[in-house]
Amino acid sequence: MSLHSNKNNLQVLYEDNHIIVVNKRAGDIVQGDKTGDKPLSEIIKNYLKDKYNKPGNVYLGVVHRLDRPTTGIVLFAKTSKALPRLNKLFKDKDAKKTYWAIVKNKPQKDADTLIHWMKRNPKQNKSYAHTNEVPDSKKAVLNYRMLKSLTNYHVLEIDLETGRHHQIRSQLSAIGSPIKGDLKYGFDRSNKDGSIHLHARKLEFMHPVKKERIQITAPLPKDPLWDAC
Repeated sequence: MSLHSNKNNLQVLYEDNHIIVVNKRAGDIVQGDKTGDKPLSEIIKNYLKDKYNKPGNVYLGVVHRLDRPTTGIVLFAKTSKALPRLNKLFKDKDAKKTYWAIVKNKPQKDADTLIHWMKRNPKQNKSYAHTNEVPDSKKAVLNYRMLKSLTNYHVLEIDLETGRHHQIRSQLSAIGSPIKGDLKYGFDRSNKDGSIHLHARKLEFMHPVKKERIQITAPLPKDPLWDAC
């Protein structure tokens, strides 16, 4: 994996009394898992503890997650007042999430809405996209459009209407356009740093306390392909 975040190199995109938004690196995990690696949530707590010289425990609420090899925007709540409001915002689909993905195989259409029925296999940590409803599946909807064609790859912008497990990765693979580096979903080779070329580029939401619209854009990772975008 690429260089992980730590409290000294954390890429903070926005911060106020109630929320903090960071640009996640590939390899960072948002919450603790069986690997035992230090999660981004703990790194941010350490950052806040040092920055504000806070004694004792620092409050931080996880609002949503990104897959480990994915980069981009992750939003956290700094107060117990903000967390349930942000959770409701995401549950009610009042947060607009936009992703950029780099694929080798150009989709048949330059813009389209993809609708699948996703079925998750927990043992494989993988989700399968079906064209028709199957038992225990959930409807998944995304909209994509072509942003740019590079020499050997194509850049897509994706707006999520639903937030299913591995949704973008699985749906793009289902139309024959797996994301660069995503071995799990059919790309032919992995990226050297363990990343995949999927980036949570923009997030737009209503501030949970100030009640004003917030728009955040995450800079792209330093990488020859992203640089070409």
